[in-house]
Amino acid sequence: QVQLVESGGGLVQAGGSLRLSCAASGSFFSIDTMRWYRQAPGKQREFVAAITSGGTPNYADSVKGRFTISRDNAKNTVYLQMNNLRPEDTAVYLCNCGYQNIRNSYLQIWGQGTLVTVSS
Repeated sequence: QVQLVESGGGLVQAGGSLRLSCAASGSFFSIDTMRWYRQAPGKQREFVAAITSGGTPNYADSVKGRFTISRDNAKNTVYLQMNNLRPEDTAVYLCNCGYQNIRNSYLQIWGQGTLVTVSS
């Protein structure tokens, strides 16, 4: 089976920075687009950023200019550099990716999330 493991969350003061990592492991043929979502208590999950296998990024308007998504295909890892954090960025951040398994089926998988708390 394939799993995604996020890391890098924590408590940070407003204006500070964190870098999240999400590493894919297991049996798969290839990883396609990798994405970050976030979910705050009592709120719906929202899109944060995505990056294609070729390195093309997309960002939610709320994080443009502050967050940077990147990936290392050799390590099957996606990163989210978060700068100038705001209290409204507080959420559980979840990694998502589309991938082909070794039987050539296209699947999606979610990580369990890492908590980011931004204090004012």
